[in-house]
Amino acid sequence: MSDPGPPNPGRRQLLTGAGLLVVAAAGLWVASKFTWVRLRSFDGLGEPRTLLVSGADWSAALVPLAVALIAAAIATLAIRGWALRILAVLVAVIGAGAAYLGVSLWAVRDVGPRAAEVKNVAVSTLVGADRLSGGATTAVLAAVVAVLAAITLLRAGRGVTASKYQTPAARRSEAANPADKKQSERVMWDSLDDGQDPTAGPARR
Repeated sequence: MSDPGPPNPGRRQLLTGAGLLVVAAAGLWVASKFTWVRLRSFDGLGEPRTLLVSGADWSAALVPLAVALIAAAIATLAIRGWALRILAVLVAVIGAGAAYLGVSLWAVRDVGPRAAEVKNVAVSTLVGADRLSGGATTAVLAAVVAVLAAITLLRAGRGVTASKYQTPAARRSEAANPADKKQSERVMWDSLDDGQDPTAGPARR
């Protein structure tokens, strides 16, 4: 029974990138469920009300971005080369967009009017608004993971391309390692094409 060949670094990076994309997508989905703003309103007629504004309410793009990352994770299993690099760039753009959505919670000086708008509450009835940073922080962390996934996919794209165009001489050099018990079939055919005996050991100096 022949020994298994060395693991393909490009494939390992692809799997790592796909895993990071799934983690980032899960982070964005969780962020969309968190409460980002807590509103307190009183119209003078009934009891004071407390309204919770979720991440999906604050930014409807969180869930679509999470779905896009899942689609990108699936696509990494089917594409290679330049298509993989283009996908990595798109993932980086998605990560930047997710980071912007998270930072927007802190960028707005007064979250009350914006939260009241998404909840269809009159601004004149607002008593107070509390900014809760858990969901936004989760979105930013998910964005960082998405960017890391994009970097990993870019490296995987370069690795796959390099191994695809490896020269016969380079393959013979790798197979000459004493730790390898058997040469690959490809290397044996390269040696035969050059008129060499693939079963002969390296020449002594």
